[in-house]
Amino acid sequence: MAQKEVIRVGKITEAEEKARVPLSAAIKANGFVFVSGLPPIDQRTGHIAIGDIKQQTRIVLDNIKATLEAAGSSLDKVVKATVLISNSAYFDEVNDIYRTYFPHDPPARTFVTVGSWPWKFDIEIECIALA
Repeated sequence: MAQKEVIRVGKITEAEEKARVPLSAAIKANGFVFVSGLPPIDQRTGHIAIGDIKQQTRIVLDNIKATLEAAGSSLDKVVKATVLISNSAYFDEVNDIYRTYFPHDPPARTFVTVGSWPWKFDIEIECIALA
C-alpha cells in the first residue's frame, strides 16, 4: 500500500494554515511529489508579495524550488507544470523568467488564464515531480 507524506514548508505552510485553506503545500506519494498551486508568498514573512509579474513569477518558482527540496526532489525532476495566470498577456514575461528555472529539457506544461483569486496576485504554479 502506497504511503502519503505531507510536506511542510515553513512560512508557505504557515500562510496556508493561517488563511484556513484546506490543502498541503505538497504531498509525496508513490515516487512522485505533487506541489499545490503556489502563489507568490514571501518565504520570510508569509504574506503575499506584491510586485510586477516577473517578480511574482520568480517568487512562485523559488517557492516551488523550496517545496520540492523539502520533499527531497528538485526542479530538474519536474515532469509536469501548470501555470495559472490572471492575464494571458503576461505569457512572454512569465516565459522569460520560467526558462531560467527550466533551462534544459523543460517539463510538460499547461498555461491557463483564470478569472480571479481571493487575494491580490497574478500567478500561481503547480507541478508534479519525481521524488
